[in-house]
Amino acid sequence: MIPFLDLHKINQRYESDFKSKFNSFLDSGYYVLGTNVAAFEKEYAAYCGTKYCIGVGNGLDALRLVIEGYKILGNLKNGDEVLVASNTYIATILAIKQANLNPVLVESESDTFNFNLKELKAAITHKTKAIMPVHLYGQLSPMNEISEIAKKNNLLIIEDAAQAHGAINKEGVLAGNLGDAAGFSLYPTKNLGALGDAGAITTNNENLASVIRKLRNYGSSSKYVNEYVGFNSRLDEVQAAFLRGKLSFLNEENKRRRKIAERYLFEISNSKIKLPSYKGSKNHVFHQFVIQVANRDKFIKYLTKNGIGSLIHYPIPPHKQEALSEFSNLHFPITEKIHEEVVSIPMSPVLLEQEVTKIILVLNSY
Repeated sequence: MIPFLDLHKINQRYESDFKSKFNSFLDSGYYVLGTNVAAFEKEYAAYCGTKYCIGVGNGLDALRLVIEGYKILGNLKNGDEVLVASNTYIATILAIKQANLNPVLVESESDTFNFNLKELKAAITHKTKAIMPVHLYGQLSPMNEISEIAKKNNLLIIEDAAQAHGAINKEGVLAGNLGDAAGFSLYPTKNLGALGDAGAITTNNENLASVIRKLRNYGSSSKYVNEYVGFNSRLDEVQAAFLRGKLSFLNEENKRRRKIAERYLFEISNSKIKLPSYKGSKNHVFHQFVIQVANRDKFIKYLTKNGIGSLIHYPIPPHKQEALSEFSNLHFPITEKIHEEVVSIPMSPVLLEQEVTKIILVLNSY
């Protein structure tokens, strides 16, 4: 059986480094917001090309704290509208709602799973104050076009970069540095993944970074001095240590993911399977390799029978979720079709060539 994702195998390569870092962590006697968090923030900001990085508890909090920070700075307020893709993972929308802003769902584009730009423009109203593009499955949203739309309408851009660590546009700018601020998830399954929950925020805005650093730690600027009604969302010190070790291999692992994707795209030839859109650039880091199949249940059973793991990202679109019942009257035909047909096949930097070959043969024989 080729598993959909073998996290143990991915992290096994770092085991000795993890053990060394954990021992150093134990010896330090300093467990929260210590030297490893500070060092990771500096290193990840440098990697993304931003001035600031703030380590937080998870990717949901990362997006939420960006919005809360902008509210304190006066750029956003309760009730403002944020445009977001209708086919994203629910966390993107939860961040907006939890910050008391209103998510406005925008139809997606069937080939890249990103914003339909025509629909994006049409969704702007006088209440719209921000756009939250999602680099879904590891592929950058069309940020040049989105930036033009935002500039023309005086809108903030908050990137949901939870799946796009290391994705880079044709101008050489990385995810996390393509808007006003960005939220990253560092969940174990991500291209840059911790061994537990973790997240990060990147920005070039000094005032925003300063506010968020306080917000993540109870709104405190110094011990027992609280300026804001804050949160408890701090990147764990030991997870920061692990992430530092993995960061130096991120580009290499993304390159391997793209090589596997190129084999899939070049060698899978089956009219029943729709392959993702990819033009060979570094704007995609293939957090997932997502195909579309009309009779998905039948296809997944076939994969399982032939020893190939798979997963669905995501079976239910946000507007059909019980938790978001206020959107249940909406209809997004492309998004709904995507959610009915998508299947993620194995994609990780530790896949062996013979495993990739088997996956291709099995898909071609469907």
